[in-house]
Amino acid sequence: MDIKEAALKVHEENHGKLEIKSKLSVKTNEELALAYTPGVAEPCKKIAENPADSYKYTSRGNLVAVISDGTAVLGLGDIGPRAAMPVMEGKSILFKEFADIDSYPLVLNETDPDKLVKIIASLQYSFGGINLEDISAPRCFEVERKLKEIVDIPVFHDDQHGTAIVVASGIINSLKIVNKKMEDVKIVLNGPGAAGTAIIKLLQELGATDIIACDQFGILDLESENLTESHKIDLAKSTNPRNIKGSLVDAVKEADIFVGVSVPGILTPEMVRTMAIDPIVFAMANPVPEIMYDEAIEAGVKVMGTGRSDFPNQINNVLAFPGIFKGALGVRASEINEEMKKAAAYAIANLITEEELSAEYVIPNPFDKRVVSAVEAAVAKAAIATGVAEITGGN
Repeated sequence: MDIKEAALKVHEENHGKLEIKSKLSVKTNEELALAYTPGVAEPCKKIAENPADSYKYTSRGNLVAVISDGTAVLGLGDIGPRAAMPVMEGKSILFKEFADIDSYPLVLNETDPDKLVKIIASLQYSFGGINLEDISAPRCFEVERKLKEIVDIPVFHDDQHGTAIVVASGIINSLKIVNKKMEDVKIVLNGPGAAGTAIIKLLQELGATDIIACDQFGILDLESENLTESHKIDLAKSTNPRNIKGSLVDAVKEADIFVGVSVPGILTPEMVRTMAIDPIVFAMANPVPEIMYDEAIEAGVKVMGTGRSDFPNQINNVLAFPGIFKGALGVRASEINEEMKKAAAYAIANLITEEELSAEYVIPNPFDKRVVSAVEAAVAKAAIATGVAEITGGN
């Protein structure tokens, strides 16, 4: 039985991956009276008097909504909300297993951004945070932005920011290997969609000044007739300071770093050989990266990362989102801001000591048990420092 057959079998036998369990026993009249009527009226009255008590008397303080419209599911594309549910259930498992956070998967049969925002915002009093998932670009940018303006709990589109944080942590450590600085390197990113856009913005926050973004038409250029999407227009304004024109081939010449969130095989060994000395390549197309690991190393890549677990330096979002939400929920943060994202990136990177650091080990293993607590502490500290935390510890 191959992995495809095994996956279908385990999902069918278990009818999905999640179940709901009660924290309280209701086996006697006394227990029933406490869990439900008449006892349940007391916390209801307390919350009515002070809405913040919803964190005290309900599960809200450790509960995240995992929400998708099914328009950009993994590498499968727009397969609809029903077909997105196995991924959302899987995400909920990761929240529980890695950070002991409860979460509930919700798939919405709606793709209009304004209607999506209205539906999701109406759910905010049930949850302590909202994890957006697998919503296509450029709609995802609008949905997240508008939600953050409306709700008073953290909203985090993991496809964007989780990926960006883990990539940034890997680049922070990779630069130590090649003895280069963020503000000095030339970076090329191929695939400026949801993840690619967030990666560029976070790297700029971390000090990168020379980034070129490429899509299927080539370098993002304000003079290009193919530049029609608003987020790409914004990127064209904030990137490519040397005004390079042309294709990816032109962009990667003398580049120190290539980041791919695009399509398999787009970066050739010949292109790698035109990059700067000791190039860094993070090729994250899955399951087949923009260039295969062995090809990249043979062509001269010094540090290579992919989205795959069978190669060194796996870029895996599970390094980021469990600890980020745990930190945000712990101090009851109203948002996840840029300082919190940067703090998470540095926390992940700094888990690897100078003695441990190598070209094959610039990113911690997803099962490294130190990761969640390190990210949690850094994010909570940043939330407090930037004034978006309501409390200074605990739910």
